[in-house]
Amino acid sequence: MQWTIDPTHSQAEFAIRHMFTTVHGHIVVAEGTVQTDEEDLAKSAVWARLDPSSINTGVSIRDDHLRSADFFDVERHPAIRFRSSEVRRTADNEFLVTGLLAIHGVTRPITLEARVLGDAVDHRGDRRAGFSARATLNRKDFGLRWNQALEAGGLLVGDEVEINLEIEAVLEVETALPQAADQAA
Repeated sequence: MQWTIDPTHSQAEFAIRHMFTTVHGHIVVAEGTVQTDEEDLAKSAVWARLDPSSINTGVSIRDDHLRSADFFDVERHPAIRFRSSEVRRTADNEFLVTGLLAIHGVTRPITLEARVLGDAVDHRGDRRAGFSARATLNRKDFGLRWNQALEAGGLLVGDEVEINLEIEAVLEVETALPQAADQAA
């Protein structure tokens, strides 16, 4: 089954250490698909594009800095992309989704711990499914190296970033081609 990610009901949340506290923010999941195949899980796949220009931590001056060349450099790198290469079931409704993540012009492998949250028909008659996934990555692995030394020692920004994805997707409806009318002779 082919599911199309609904950007209005999906987001990527992140958390990273700033000195003594943790800063939380989110980035819009702009588009993507989830292909599920219950009979052959190896045929399941995920593709997604996130929009780093949408980054929101609740502080506009910080968000502008994160969009700048010091971090995401959204003018040169306007997308964050993920494409799965393997989906493996670990328990009922739980999976490991391995693939390639591209951030800031750098592509690295990553494994997401994913869950299927269920599916149901919405008020419009569309079948929707919910998925969540999480991972931890080192921002320096993706070329996001800006930092500042603290007078008392240590660094201003941590390297480890916790990622949490909340995805809602709509089942694509297959439409049958109209049958050609029988022609009488």
